[in-house]
Amino acid sequence: MTSPMTMNRVIHGAVRRYLDRFTAALDALPDGDTARAAQLQRAFANLRRELTEHHESEDTYAWPALQKLGADVDLLEAMESEHADMSRALAETDTALSALARTGTAADAAAAQESLARTRQVVDTHLAHEENDLEPVVVKYAETPEWKAVEKQFRRRPPADIGKFLAWLTDGMGDDERSYFRSTIPVPVVAVFTTVFGRGYTKQIAPVWR
Repeated sequence: MTSPMTMNRVIHGAVRRYLDRFTAALDALPDGDTARAAQLQRAFANLRRELTEHHESEDTYAWPALQKLGADVDLLEAMESEHADMSRALAETDTALSALARTGTAADAAAAQESLARTRQVVDTHLAHEENDLEPVVVKYAETPEWKAVEKQFRRRPPADIGKFLAWLTDGMGDDERSYFRSTIPVPVVAVFTTVFGRGYTKQIAPVWR
């Protein structure tokens, strides 16, 4: 049975999509191409920022609210611990890609590929754990005032951040994700935010994948 689409799964889909893109791009990277490596490092820094903001919001607002509502403390502590593991893995891969952007050597390319593979494993483990074990808990409390307040906090971001986030999220989005997304946020709203406030992503990051 296919699990229902949620905004959380849309975000997870974007993370997986970008990790696929980085894997393919590193596999195809010509030896010594520091310009392309610099593009990848810049795009990875963007992914790291978006994922970090997402997880810091969960740590700050979601887990405390769920704990008050009666969610399993061990599960919530595992979520927070996995976020810390991901933060370390993302930092390691960012460092490896920065080295590759400076040198373009085959050795640094191999190191970046190995680091990315480790990071993917850490990320995939967490995303699956959250989808399988944490999302049913969220569904249980979705209509409570406490969780509604969490969702409100998630949306409380500067327009520039929302624009970059939406531009990142929708770039290469699959049909199922796009259908759900359009049912949740009006298309004109997304268009305005991505066009006006998402220009940084559109100009600097999106071309990396074209």
